[in-house]
Amino acid sequence: MLALALIGLAGGLITGISPCILPVLPVILLSGGVQSARVGGDDGPDRPPSRWRPYLVIAGLVVSFSVITLVGSLVLGLLGLPQDVLRWAGLIVLVLIGIGLIVPRFEDLLEKPFAWIPRRSVGTEGNGFVLGLVLGTVYVPCAGPVLAAITVAGSTGRIGTETVVLTVAFAIGAATPLLVFALAGRRVAERVAAFRRHQRGVRIAGGVVMIALAVGLVFDLPGALQRLLPDYTDPLQRQLAQSEEVSRALDLGGLVTDENRRLSNCTPGAAELESCGPAPSIRGIEQWFNTPDGAPVELDELRGRVVLVDFWAYSCINCQRSIPHVAAWDDAYRDAGLTVIGVHSPEYAFEKEPRNVEAGIASFGIAYPVALDNSLATWTNYRNRYWPAHYLIDARGTVRHIAFGEGGYDTTERLIRELLVDADPAAELPQPTDLVDTTPSLGSITPETYLGTTKQVNFAGAEPYRRSTVDFSLPTSQPADTFALGGRWTLGTQSIRPAGGAATIRLEYTASEVRLVLGGDGTIVVRDGDRERRIDVAGVPRSYAVHPAGEPGRGALTIEVPAGIDAYSFTFG
Repeated sequence: MLALALIGLAGGLITGISPCILPVLPVILLSGGVQSARVGGDDGPDRPPSRWRPYLVIAGLVVSFSVITLVGSLVLGLLGLPQDVLRWAGLIVLVLIGIGLIVPRFEDLLEKPFAWIPRRSVGTEGNGFVLGLVLGTVYVPCAGPVLAAITVAGSTGRIGTETVVLTVAFAIGAATPLLVFALAGRRVAERVAAFRRHQRGVRIAGGVVMIALAVGLVFDLPGALQRLLPDYTDPLQRQLAQSEEVSRALDLGGLVTDENRRLSNCTPGAAELESCGPAPSIRGIEQWFNTPDGAPVELDELRGRVVLVDFWAYSCINCQRSIPHVAAWDDAYRDAGLTVIGVHSPEYAFEKEPRNVEAGIASFGIAYPVALDNSLATWTNYRNRYWPAHYLIDARGTVRHIAFGEGGYDTTERLIRELLVDADPAAELPQPTDLVDTTPSLGSITPETYLGTTKQVNFAGAEPYRRSTVDFSLPTSQPADTFALGGRWTLGTQSIRPAGGAATIRLEYTASEVRLVLGGDGTIVVRDGDRERRIDVAGVPRSYAVHPAGEPGRGALTIEVPAGIDAYSFTFG
């Protein structure tokens, strides 16, 4: 139980410092912090604010978020109400509180129904607990392994002591940075003379930001903001998810459900078919591609057909080497009874953008249905942690084979053929696709090399590698399997870009092919020994071959990158 509480707290704290809290910060600052300051002033409030206000706003948020996350969906289902009714109610109340801050007479009308309560303030002044309750109904934190476990538990009704502990700990962790922000706002307000003189203006500003938050949530403007900003907490979330201790504890918290429990019966990469329980459902999909009018694909409607569920991300080099095999199976066996479903589960923030995914689908020539799993709901429902990952389902809806990562394509295709014959003994199967397996041997090539500060590996320079703009100098000597920078670069959490004019990347590699994930517009210059190539970069981030496939071996590249281009990572084949 203590482990679950610590995991929930850690997951919440990571979420609480992520970009998804940005939309609620102005409300917390002005209405949770500044309005609790004892500053007086000629136009100040006619009743003193509560010094406990920041704590009670956060307490209200923790309570409503915990209750709604765990039992909100179940209660609304029992009452036959739409699943978003609480969110819409919260948005309406948020607007009403905002108007009350701006128009005092409206505030009086708003509080009349609560006149029988000794402390009848509904959030515009006083303790602010109601404001916290309202924020908890509209606050949607970033998806992560802990929140996914809570969501799955709540939606399936598997709510036990462990899940409650995990949920409350997560909510407290996520709210703690907000409380710190509110208290900092109060301290600033008490020290800055402008706040002491303009309390009426502070109230009006608080009302305006509440209404703006409500309007922004209606039109999903916070979501657009989050897509523009890199999720700098992603490495922390992935480390949390990939720890064996955390995985076991999260299983207790709800990731393992009756729907997916028997997946543990499968041995990943097994040479023969196994029986691993009914296939978990495909859920929480934001958008479908390659289906009539974007209609969803339901596994229950595919009984009688063999199904391959492929988890992938379009900029993942491992997926790029795997997709030709998956696409070939779809083309060869679709008429014989195979249905392939791609579940696009993003690794980078830019991979959540539908138009980027659509461009990736087109570039790989994918013709089978693809589900956009931006919230990682299906990823979590399959308890998956790998790109790529293949789940092979027979005609009765039972998972019979799981394969993680690259390779083993001959085995997977052989098992596909077995299941097709089992489903229809009269099926006429084409010859095996027999594509060349280009999976590199373990240790034979340079490992994937990220350039963003949060996942940077293999940097050979002497300068500190942190989020800032830095002047770099190429070292006189450079170890194998490393990169170095020259010139002035702006380092971001997920990518780097030249600051001003062109700048240089020098790479020492071991591989037969080198690819670089780039976004933006411009032309890079690649010097490979005596050869020089120019590569035009345009549009959404994707990988470019900076050293085309050839004989494996060691080599060095010098890449001149102009301003306006973002570099994300090197991948090797």
